[in-house]
Amino acid sequence: MFLNWLDAHISIESLSWLFLAVFMIHDLEEIIWIEPWFKKNYTKVSHMVPSTVQPMLKSMTSITSSQFAVAVGIEFILFIPITFLAAEYHQFLIFIGVNSILFLHVFTHVGQSLSIKMITPGVITAIFIVLPYSVYLFYRLLNEGLIDWNLILLSIPIGLLIIPVVLVGHFIGKRIV
Repeated sequence: MFLNWLDAHISIESLSWLFLAVFMIHDLEEIIWIEPWFKKNYTKVSHMVPSTVQPMLKSMTSITSSQFAVAVGIEFILFIPITFLAAEYHQFLIFIGVNSILFLHVFTHVGQSLSIKMITPGVITAIFIVLPYSVYLFYRLLNEGLIDWNLILLSIPIGLLIIPVVLVGHFIGKRIV
């Protein structure tokens, strides 16, 4: 079975470090496509979203790929020590929190694409990279008894603390780029 092969060939440490690659692959898709996608599709999409979402959508039209990259870079720098603690010391609380939010973020991308009936920046890697990684990560850590469902539930509010980091990253990106 494929899972048995993965279990035998990927250590928990390697699986933990893979998070950084998964995060960067996903966010590189967003960095590359965010600016041209909004330039091409804003007018069409703006009529398809509820009025409550309009201000957020409008603010996204001014973001450049460079500004987005600054926010991603700040997140990445934060994720390095979090991943180090998970991979090297099996301190998983914050790591699982961040990964829980990344996992839930997949469904944001899917929901956006389904609601406007088009591919949005980030949806491809969300489905084909982030989702399989997240499912396998949680399966593996649960299966090996390194985490339990209580830790996952406890970690989600901690993972939500990444949202201010993202917002500050975007603010800094707009200021320096």
